[in-house]
Amino acid sequence: MKRLVHLGFALALIFTAAQFAGAKPQAAPSAPTSQQASPLATQPAAASTADQTPQRIITAYTLPPDSYKKAQDLSRIYLRFRLISFVYSIFVLWLILRSRFAAKFRDVAERVSSNRFLQAVIFAPLFFVSFDILQLPFGIYSNWVLRKYGISVQGWASWLSDWGKGEIIEAILAIILLYLLFLVIRSSARRWWFYFWMLSLPILLLLFFLQPLIIDPLFHKFEPLATKNPALTTSLEKLVQRSGENIPRERMFWMGASEKATDLNAYVTGFGASKRIVIWDTTIAKMNTPQITFVVGHEMGHYVLHHIPKLLGFFAALLFVSFYVGYRSINWALAKWGLAWGIRGVDDYASTPCLILILTLFFFVTGPIAATYSRHYEHQADQYGLELTHALTPDSGQVAAQAFQILGEVSYDDPNPNPIRVFLFYDHPAIPDRVKFSLHYDPWSQGKEPEFVK
Repeated sequence: MKRLVHLGFALALIFTAAQFAGAKPQAAPSAPTSQQASPLATQPAAASTADQTPQRIITAYTLPPDSYKKAQDLSRIYLRFRLISFVYSIFVLWLILRSRFAAKFRDVAERVSSNRFLQAVIFAPLFFVSFDILQLPFGIYSNWVLRKYGISVQGWASWLSDWGKGEIIEAILAIILLYLLFLVIRSSARRWWFYFWMLSLPILLLLFFLQPLIIDPLFHKFEPLATKNPALTTSLEKLVQRSGENIPRERMFWMGASEKATDLNAYVTGFGASKRIVIWDTTIAKMNTPQITFVVGHEMGHYVLHHIPKLLGFFAALLFVSFYVGYRSINWALAKWGLAWGIRGVDDYASTPCLILILTLFFFVTGPIAATYSRHYEHQADQYGLELTHALTPDSGQVAAQAFQILGEVSYDDPNPNPIRVFLFYDHPAIPDRVKFSLHYDPWSQGKEPEFVK
């Protein structure tokens, strides 16, 4: 589900996420969709090594003393990192405006061509790449922290390669979106925010459809799950059939994550012809088949409970408000400081960093609302996963608790997370709460009917 959140914000934050792209450590536990695994063997396997390992009984989420200290240290690092990187991004945007860098980039674009699209082709990469380079120290620090704690095993050459790919993707999207945005602004000075919002919705859906087909394979290797793990594929087919969804084995994929990371992930992504189940090789190495089945059951819940359209609708509403706030605020800001910044008006490409600054502030303030909304749906998906696997897995609550325990151990999730960090940044419930719910949710023993899976 984390991927949907990232994608949902991708459109809104194409003007604000440059400072975060590739430049932050994992901010909040997102298990079971994400958060020390060894690479899997390349030949097909009937079962993972975890299937052969006795599973201990979980009564609560705990960590041994050394891991507990690491979890607490990481939690403090994450909180400080998010707050400091936010303040720094605001400073960088102000610096770009104050030093007239944006105006200079616009002048370069105008000297090259009078065509507005070609100007966007020149201005957008100049601005966004420069902005991201200024943010690069945070990205380097992020990867250093993840490598230090063993969550990342990605070498620096590979990391820089991924950063470069991200820059190319961002530049392409920025060119298209900036050109369309300023085309709409010049067409309607009063209603541009509404018309661009309308234009953004089909683009958002297109990005969500194309991400698993085009973008994800640029960063990781994908192979048919049936080839890598036939037994797991069969188990997941039974799960999908019970859920009522239509995801054939041809759209179940193994992803090679262990070349870059040790944390765990399994997710359902896309829609229509691009809908698919993806299991990371690290997850297969660390979890047994019943545990992975619960993780995928959680993901199926997002589709069966219609979380995808609901979240897309929520992000669409957030976009609507953000563009209106941007419209109202940028006119005021440019009237006060536009001359000093070398910006001619709202329809000037050089006004881009001003709009980014406004949207960055808006999304930071509304972030806790979005996080709370996401946590609610993630809790529902946990409940759905428990109900879906109840008839398929003996003691499904214990199995789910074991899955969360493993996820927490691998990612060093804090057993006592800072409430401020949870409120501001957690888009999933905290691991201790999820373990507790898994162990206590049992309507069947009380003669009650489950809420979602009848």
